[in-house]
Amino acid sequence: MEEGAAPSGAAHRAAAIADRGLEGLAVILMLGAAGIASLQVFCRYVLQAAMAWPEEVSLWAFTWGVFVGTAVLVGRNGHIAIDLLSRFLPAAGRPWHAALVRIVVAAASVVLIVHGYDYATRTMAVSPAMQWPIRYLFIAVPVGGALNLLYLLRPQGGQAAWAGAATVLAGGLLYLAVRHGGPMLYAESGSVTVLMIVALALIFLEVPIAFALVFGAFAAFVPLGNTMLLVVSQNLASSLNSFTLLAIPFFIMAAAVMNAGGITSRLVDLATHLVGHLRGGLGQANVVTNTLLAGVSGSSSADASAIAKLLVPEMEKRGYGRAFSCALTSAASTLANLIPPSLGLIIYAALASVSVGALFVATLVPGLMAATALSVVVYFVARRRGYGGDIPRSTGRQRLSALGAAVPALLLPVVIVGGVRFGVFTATEAGAIAFLFAIFCGALVYRRLTAASFTAAIREATSDTVAVAIIIAAAAPFAWVLTFEQAPQKIAAALGAISTNPYVLLLLINVFLLFVGLFMEMIAALVILVPILVPMVVAVGYDPIQFGIVLVLNLVIGALTPPLGMLVFITARVGQADVGAVFRAILPFVGALLAVLLLVTLVSPLTLGPLRWFGP
Repeated sequence: MEEGAAPSGAAHRAAAIADRGLEGLAVILMLGAAGIASLQVFCRYVLQAAMAWPEEVSLWAFTWGVFVGTAVLVGRNGHIAIDLLSRFLPAAGRPWHAALVRIVVAAASVVLIVHGYDYATRTMAVSPAMQWPIRYLFIAVPVGGALNLLYLLRPQGGQAAWAGAATVLAGGLLYLAVRHGGPMLYAESGSVTVLMIVALALIFLEVPIAFALVFGAFAAFVPLGNTMLLVVSQNLASSLNSFTLLAIPFFIMAAAVMNAGGITSRLVDLATHLVGHLRGGLGQANVVTNTLLAGVSGSSSADASAIAKLLVPEMEKRGYGRAFSCALTSAASTLANLIPPSLGLIIYAALASVSVGALFVATLVPGLMAATALSVVVYFVARRRGYGGDIPRSTGRQRLSALGAAVPALLLPVVIVGGVRFGVFTATEAGAIAFLFAIFCGALVYRRLTAASFTAAIREATSDTVAVAIIIAAAAPFAWVLTFEQAPQKIAAALGAISTNPYVLLLLINVFLLFVGLFMEMIAALVILVPILVPMVVAVGYDPIQFGIVLVLNLVIGALTPPLGMLVFITARVGQADVGAVFRAILPFVGALLAVLLLVTLVSPLTLGPLRWFGP
């Protein structure tokens, strides 16, 4: 190969085969985790004999699947990042910016390799059930880092063959510069300051959030010595070794299979028969569909994409503005995180050590309040603009037929909430049940799920799971530094100096969270803020269950507001609408959700009352 030439066709083919192989491995590991967890449910409730090993093996498969999948996403630029800076860069500056991002990713990957391997070789313990050496779990961290570098070695679109090697070399030099130069620039006492400055600066530079958090934690630990640097890799793997977090891939896979298997279209059909004849009928059907789908999905982004594909074109045909249709779909998709099973609430429960079942029950009233508020906005906008009113009222027979077709999907949220709340099964087992139920309905009841559509759905779900889970893992050392330096106590003391009134404090926190939501994706914000804010609100007597609902509601509102506005960008892309017009059209819906937020913050019976109605 000549110097500076692009890689050959044979090299591209070999890279593509390796990429598909690693993706296939990640998918198999995720499916294996789901299958093994489902086996535990079967053994517990059918054979009446729970086994010790399935939970452990499924967690190991999940952890390895995340770190293998992380490398695949590095190669595909699929990690979650804040798309802000590059919009304002001139065309000539964008390649340099992209190179900088890849260099930081390479440096963070070197951190995973060096300190991950160091920690794995020092670990002597064995797992409780299988008696496997724990080092085989923790070795996933350096293996994942090495796979990242292999992907970074591949030059991107039209780059010279040496560009990838230059990226990895520059990443190694950046690692060495911070490793040896950091202690000379700042002392041990400045670790929290360094953590926040480095991590947040990298996030706003559009470095993928997971790698920004890892490199920020590394920079903060550098003055503390080699032993403390082991905390980075130890926390990365240990954070994923949580049975509660295993619910995330299950519900994401369930949502993907439901969309592929025709469950979503049945819910749209039912909603249209129920409310399609009202003023703004298709808009009302949009809200009702999202409410119904929220009970079986848990993912706002998945719901936003699916409903935008199904309803936005139909709404436009019937005279609704395209921007309004996309705005409504964006706002209504937030219900997936306000009605159980909510991925946001599952993550909060894991981070705050509170009951998932209690959160699921506590969010029922706020979730329905949010749906009602959105319906009210639809009604008034439709009256003013003359939307809807042209769909004939469905007959009783048509409604019963649509209800019968949707009954399997409608039963699932009842089973999930009731089963988790009353201790019949855990949230993770509920996710496994939802996944199996989605396969059963799609393949045997609705007969829309084929081998090809199932494979495509699981590939998409695996990518989504990895993108979420690696942020949670990367935030663990970040949170450890904050706890080690007693940052929550210091922030609480600073806010306490402003006011000792818990309601004033909560209003200040709400304003802060709304500001955070402008710039940070929900999952990243949760993993960063929960360790700081939960001890603070508990100290002033505010219930952590109620605060979980407040926190998630704040952050899903942030997914509707510029400059990040992830749900708006999803629906605008799928619905082919102007993003600026969608942001303008969404303002009334944001106002309605803010009103619900204020009520949920100040009126505790809205969240805590249902806990008294549905048991201890």
